[in-house]
Amino acid sequence: MGRKFSGLELTLIALFTVVTVIACVLIGLLATGEPGVKSPDFFPQCQDTPVAQRIDCIPDELATQSTCSRRGCCWSPQNDANVPWCYFSPNHGYKVRGSERSTQAGFEATLDRLPSPSLFGDDIQTVLLTAEYQTDNRFHFKITDPNAKRFEVPHEHVKPFQGSRASKPSYNVELKQNPFGLVVTRASNGKVLFDTTIGPLQYADQFLQLSIRLPSSNIYGIGEHVHKQYRHDVNWRTWPLFSRDTPPAATVDNLYGAHTFFLCLEDNTGASFGVFLMNSNAMEFVVQPAPAVTYRTIGGILDFYIFVGNTPEQVVQEYLQLVGLPALPAYWNLGFQLCRYGYTSLDEVKEVVERNRAVGLPHDIQIIDIDYMEERKDFTYDKVKFKDLPQFASYLHAHGQKYVIILDPAINTQKMIDGSPYGSYVRGSERNVWVNHSDGKVLVGEVWPGETVFPDYTSAECTDWWVNECKLFYDMVPYDGIWIDMNEVCSFVAGSKSGCADNKLNYPPYTPKILDRLMYAKTLCMDAVQSWGKQYDIHNLYGYSMTLSTRKALDTLFPGKRSFLISRSTFAGSGKFGGHWLGDNAATWDQLRWSIPGMLEFNLFGIPYVGADICGFFEDTTEELCRRWMQLGAFYPFSRNHNGELVTHQDPAVFGSNSSLVNSSKHYLNIRYTLLPYLYTLHYKAHTRGDTVTRPLLHEFYSDEITWGIDRQFLWGAGLLISPVLEPGVESTRVYFPEAEWYDYDTGEPLQLKKVWHDLPTPKEKMGLHLRGGYIFPTQKPNTTTEASRKNPMGLIIALDINNEASGDLFWDDGESTGTIDKKAYIYYEFKVSNNVLQMTATHSNYVDPNNLKFEEIKILGLSQEIASVKVSQNNAVQNYIPDLSYDPATKVAVIKGLKLELGKSYTIQWTLKMNVNERFDCHPGPNPTLEKCQQRGCSWEETSNPDIPSCYYSSSNPYLVEKLEYSPTGIVATLSLDDSKVRANEAHTAPISTLRLEVKYHLNNMLQFKIYDYQNKRYEVPVPLNLPSSPSSSSQERLYDVSVQIKPFGIQVRRKSTGTVIWNSALPTFTFSDMFIQISTRLASQYVYGFGEHEHRNFRHNMSWNTWGMFTRDQPPTYKLNSYGVHPFYMALEEDGNAHGVLLLNSNAMDVTFQPTPALTYRTIGGILDFYMVLGPTPELVVQEYTQLIGRPVMPPYWSLGFQLCRYGYANDSEVAQVVKEMKAAQIPHDVQYVDIDYMERNLDFTLSPRFAQLPALVNEIKADGMRFIIILDPAISGNETNYPAFTRGVEQDIFVQWPGTKEILYSKVWSFLPNVQINESLPHEDQVEHYVSHCAFPDFFRNATTEWYKREILEVYNNPDPLKSLKFDGLWTDMNEPAAFMNGAMGGCRDDLLNYPPYMPHLGYRDVGLIHKTPCMEGQHYLPDGTPARHYDVHSLYGWSQARPSLEALRAATRERGIVISRSTYPSSGRWVGHWLGDNTAAWDQLHKSIIGMMEFSLFGISYTGADICGFFKDSQYELCVRWMQLGAFYPFSRNHNEKGTRRQDPASWDKNFQDMSRNVLNIRYTLLPYLYTLLHDAHADGSTVVRPVLHEFVGDRNTWDIDEQFLWGPALLISPVMREKDRSVVAYFPDARWYDYHTNSDTGFRKQFQNLSAPLDHINLHIRGGYILPWQTPARTTAFSRKNPMGLTVALDDAQSAAGHLYWDDGVRIDAYEDGVYLLTSFTAKQNALEITVTHQNYTDPNNLMFTEVRVLGVPRNVTQVTVTQNGAAVPSKHQHGYSSNKVLKITNLQLKLGQNYTLQWSLEGQ
Repeated sequence: MGRKFSGLELTLIALFTVVTVIACVLIGLLATGEPGVKSPDFFPQCQDTPVAQRIDCIPDELATQSTCSRRGCCWSPQNDANVPWCYFSPNHGYKVRGSERSTQAGFEATLDRLPSPSLFGDDIQTVLLTAEYQTDNRFHFKITDPNAKRFEVPHEHVKPFQGSRASKPSYNVELKQNPFGLVVTRASNGKVLFDTTIGPLQYADQFLQLSIRLPSSNIYGIGEHVHKQYRHDVNWRTWPLFSRDTPPAATVDNLYGAHTFFLCLEDNTGASFGVFLMNSNAMEFVVQPAPAVTYRTIGGILDFYIFVGNTPEQVVQEYLQLVGLPALPAYWNLGFQLCRYGYTSLDEVKEVVERNRAVGLPHDIQIIDIDYMEERKDFTYDKVKFKDLPQFASYLHAHGQKYVIILDPAINTQKMIDGSPYGSYVRGSERNVWVNHSDGKVLVGEVWPGETVFPDYTSAECTDWWVNECKLFYDMVPYDGIWIDMNEVCSFVAGSKSGCADNKLNYPPYTPKILDRLMYAKTLCMDAVQSWGKQYDIHNLYGYSMTLSTRKALDTLFPGKRSFLISRSTFAGSGKFGGHWLGDNAATWDQLRWSIPGMLEFNLFGIPYVGADICGFFEDTTEELCRRWMQLGAFYPFSRNHNGELVTHQDPAVFGSNSSLVNSSKHYLNIRYTLLPYLYTLHYKAHTRGDTVTRPLLHEFYSDEITWGIDRQFLWGAGLLISPVLEPGVESTRVYFPEAEWYDYDTGEPLQLKKVWHDLPTPKEKMGLHLRGGYIFPTQKPNTTTEASRKNPMGLIIALDINNEASGDLFWDDGESTGTIDKKAYIYYEFKVSNNVLQMTATHSNYVDPNNLKFEEIKILGLSQEIASVKVSQNNAVQNYIPDLSYDPATKVAVIKGLKLELGKSYTIQWTLKMNVNERFDCHPGPNPTLEKCQQRGCSWEETSNPDIPSCYYSSSNPYLVEKLEYSPTGIVATLSLDDSKVRANEAHTAPISTLRLEVKYHLNNMLQFKIYDYQNKRYEVPVPLNLPSSPSSSSQERLYDVSVQIKPFGIQVRRKSTGTVIWNSALPTFTFSDMFIQISTRLASQYVYGFGEHEHRNFRHNMSWNTWGMFTRDQPPTYKLNSYGVHPFYMALEEDGNAHGVLLLNSNAMDVTFQPTPALTYRTIGGILDFYMVLGPTPELVVQEYTQLIGRPVMPPYWSLGFQLCRYGYANDSEVAQVVKEMKAAQIPHDVQYVDIDYMERNLDFTLSPRFAQLPALVNEIKADGMRFIIILDPAISGNETNYPAFTRGVEQDIFVQWPGTKEILYSKVWSFLPNVQINESLPHEDQVEHYVSHCAFPDFFRNATTEWYKREILEVYNNPDPLKSLKFDGLWTDMNEPAAFMNGAMGGCRDDLLNYPPYMPHLGYRDVGLIHKTPCMEGQHYLPDGTPARHYDVHSLYGWSQARPSLEALRAATRERGIVISRSTYPSSGRWVGHWLGDNTAAWDQLHKSIIGMMEFSLFGISYTGADICGFFKDSQYELCVRWMQLGAFYPFSRNHNEKGTRRQDPASWDKNFQDMSRNVLNIRYTLLPYLYTLLHDAHADGSTVVRPVLHEFVGDRNTWDIDEQFLWGPALLISPVMREKDRSVVAYFPDARWYDYHTNSDTGFRKQFQNLSAPLDHINLHIRGGYILPWQTPARTTAFSRKNPMGLTVALDDAQSAAGHLYWDDGVRIDAYEDGVYLLTSFTAKQNALEITVTHQNYTDPNNLMFTEVRVLGVPRNVTQVTVTQNGAAVPSKHQHGYSSNKVLKITNLQLKLGQNYTLQWSLEGQ
């Protein structure tokens, strides 16, 4: 409690300050270094002592060289004033005389002072060292004056040691001779713990000093101060210890108590020790970075105890065994308390009580400050304002509440208001119980009531008087406990009203750096006399002695009851009798934060019943501060809201009955009351063995160095983690979760955050509160008082650890009687859970609770499955009632209600689990599972009606555990070991590898990698280079994710920091890692998953209902559930809040993935390693950008490749091709690119020209002259049955073909090329043709560097044939059949390795019974990577098309010298860097339209932007309407090609009727008009990785309707395409997200928002809509891009609601290689706002030769008629002949503009009425 200073006090303080300053100045001026102190024979042996190890020789004043010289010390000025400039040399101190002498308990030695100058005089020349090995873990030594008795602390609990030397001490002690020193080492490892040789012993009458070198800087303790942090700052800090009435502040002031104990954590083994100096004189404690500490005291003796422990907690226990174990508080002491200094009357107090009762706030204790007293006199009450105080306790008791009074030590000397004597003073004077001056006169001071005297609690007579006064007052005003204050001891006058004598006690030679630097400031004269001694020696014991007397009074008042006692001033051992609050704090956020280190320190000091004044004592609090403080204060052991006089009320109810503060306070106080049985048990363990109650994290997690400095969080015991909000205005709090299972207290949900910092959402009514797995918490249904709560049903919260085990205990007695433990009048339970059995063992049951309490509810956290049944038994007898069961699979919380377990009796509760079918993970993913096979694998079998649900499923955890785990700022490394007891039955090649390595790398803030591999045996890893930083460049503050590793069973969890959403959690039973079977599962954040390929998917979003998709490249036309051409093990997932992330498994072996509705995903692969990459978005579009940043950005296609393209497999000759081109031109249908399929080759041989196509080179030259382009097809397989085939011959010479392993023998199979000189009967089935006519073929190994060179040469020879008439001047390449495909299974002569071709696990691929070789070569085929490393086809099969991609593009560009385009059928992640893709050999069927959109959107995710499907279908005859609709849709494929196969009808647009031609021309003209926009999108994809064909959800992820939309798509952000895809439909249902949407055809605002709309769609119409807010560049179309690029350009400006829009245009020559990379391009931005359009060139390094201009601008959504349009450039008007018109659909059309491409312009329009 604080106070105001009187005028006299202020004057004296000011005078003293002036005198002190003058004295300091004079000392500095007079320090001349003259001899007199220093002997002329003494010279310091100054060594080059490291600065951090220097011990200060001038601690008392500003150091000068002269003073240093006089003291015989070493002088070395530094830049840092905190560092000692003058320090001791080794020839100071003492030396041992002779040798040590053995004693019964240890040894003793005589120490003689070394000749050296004196610091402060009166040095004692000879001292006695006495050392005692008191216990195996406690060493005691003291240094005394053998010739004169000095003051020693008369401690109530610590007595002289009478035992013998410990037999097996955990420490060794070495006595250093000269200079004297003591070195204490840990016996187990020799580590030096305590080394005094760092500085000299100083032992003078009034200056004693000992310095100690420590093994680490992890120093905790020493008090009482505001340390701001729990771990000491060792950067030269000096902390004074001298009890003082001063409020906590940011300074280094000495506060109310004196505690000389500190704990040092040595290292991450937990090894720790503690040091305690039993000395009550004023002192200093200095910490320095050596690390070292120095004790300086000005009296008494040096009396040290050293406690050696294996853990920090053990050290505290050892210390408290010495000084006294903490008191066990009464149960009601743990209830919430209210108090205020400044209650004006008892009526006001009752008003506070009533309003908090009314809101239902838990409230056990009401305290009234000194306001209740008459004129602030102890043992009186104000009979006017508090006239009913004698009945107040009864008033409270009627509601189960308690009343506690405050008492100060100082007793007023004046009479009562009515003139009667003040009885307490009179009786005390009669018994001579006051503190006296040294002359025997009573010392008179001044405190709250005015003139006062001070009881000498160290005298028995005074204690008896105090007990009597307490009883007399109790008889008048009943109360339940006492709060003692102002007992430092505090006086408002310095020393006494008559002053203090000028002597060495009041003015010692050395005054520690205490507040005011005056010994008797705000207290008594130091020469004042008490029974125990002079105030100089026992000042710090005043509060301690008052505590002893008050405890005796309470024992007298409440015999056999514990009552209540807290004290402001404390000393070592005070906790044996009572608690403490942290003093008169202020309502500031700093004080809120500082309360946590304060609590933790007092738990070290043995005073666990501690807390701070909630909401602050001084100053007005704020609602936010008080709300957050009430949240924290609910977890102070001593939980009291208390504030001061003249500030606003801050009891919770004053903020409003339904306020956030009240609701939050009730919530957390109810949690407190629920957990009171747990808290009470913690206090029992503190009382019986010295445990901490509020516990620093380092005590439990000392192996984790991060915890060593954590003091913004704390634990209750070992199990409850409290993470309060300590900053204003925040909605999240950075919380550290050490290595353990953690459960959110409110929801019970497991966090799976381990060894990570996490930004925990903490909205205004929420703080962090988490239960630690492995612990059982006894609970009781809360009420508003502990008296009522103790009548309520009890329960247990079981928080399971990774082994599904937990333990806990409960101490229970009557809650208030003393001696219950000694009398064994209590109940003690030990709880243990293992194997789904809870043992409740009552080890003591000698108390019968009168409330017939029962455990009625058990809550189990972390239970993976639902409880099927519960069996309760007692003494092996099963109880006959059935409990109520509930289970939440989302949070994994099971609740058992309706139990009737009587308190005090032992029970066994056993539960059986049943698995939700959605939680089943398939244990037999291979074909034909049976019960027998399932049981052989150690799994469970249960069939269901749904055949997709696995009948054979895992019923045990995965067999791996983490044995070694290392966290670093850049990631995690762990060793995974196999738990042999959990290994399941496996076949030879699927037996789990015993030891694995996990590596997690935090590459970027938005991207991480986790990789699992066999580090002892090198395995195949995918040779696809990724764009990774050379070293991780993320930071813990900026990372979007947290990663934790579950120890047993092994699992990885990734959580989004901003929301806490778990996006990966693989702690599932499926994980196994063997040579030929690797499996891992993860839970998913939602049901919304997109990606994986290549397959035909029926929807963009995956169906999570037990669907499995195989991935292995194969020549497989799109068919549901069959693996197709490419492999893309990448998915994007949405989280429930709309955040998105992506995951890539970099593995190229055959694999499958299973989705199940859990939601969960299982990967199975048959080789390689697990190498995952995760990108965190958080938007879907950012996911793709981050993914393509990793794998490589999409290739930039040439402009001409955006034109319409035609191809057909089955052109009979070059004349047919020429005819198609001619007809298309005649119909004026845009047509940019013509292909030929393999028909042009001679017998389908690559790099040849069939005689039927002899005129093809000339045709190619002709169409190119007309602005068109030509693309040829190449298949990889090379015929080996030729006598004169240069491609094969050169390939053999250069050794470029895939071979049989261990040989140079080429592996042959069959594909397209036909044998020479045979007549082919095409009417035969395909298989027969292959058998009879197809030649052997070899497969180029594109991994080899030699193959790349061979390939380039062969392609170049096609382009520049030695015979010019055969040179095909192609512009692009189409690489087909590169899965690689074969027309037979395996190889000629059969495959040779059944294990590889028919692996133990065959993934869910098409034709599983055929093995991996279906339509592809043998798996043992051998490749060689570029570095020469051999690789099996088994491993790299799915990379074949990928390996061909880059050589193909390089060969194309080398031949054509232009950018060109390559279209590849088989792809893998990063293929998009070099190639585009078409969706394969589809069928002319209506369902293929929808599936093509899905495929395009998936390839947008995969980073292959240039994608499309064969328009009108490849297989079967297309139909008229189908082809019309497909031409409309295909006009918006980035790769827009009409293509079909041999034997079907022509389907190019020119082949149909005029109406078809018109419809095709019209829709293709729209495409060509928008090509500048499409080209810009492809540039954005190439530069930034954005999507071109864009799912609607990418732009509108906040609208969950879009998450399922896959029949519409966007071009970029701005053009919505809604095609018709069903036969005979003349309308289409389209969804319009929340934006303005303009009809492309009419430019009108549709007005549709956030709705589905049925749109008209006649056969000649496709619905297109422009999104408001965007600007689309366009160009007048032409028949080819070569011509359209010469045409005028324009802009369509679609204004949004704010009359704004933006866009940009990328433009280059359309063909230059690396135009963007070389900077040879033009980039123009467009910005419209209100009535102005800015055209700004942002990159200018290309000038188009066609002098292009923007000639037309259409502005959509202009609200009113436009009266004028002006054009300016650089602020000046530009002459312009433009015209403008405004139409009724709110479109401004500006024509005849001449805005040159590449220049800046501003267009402004004036609206009518402006």
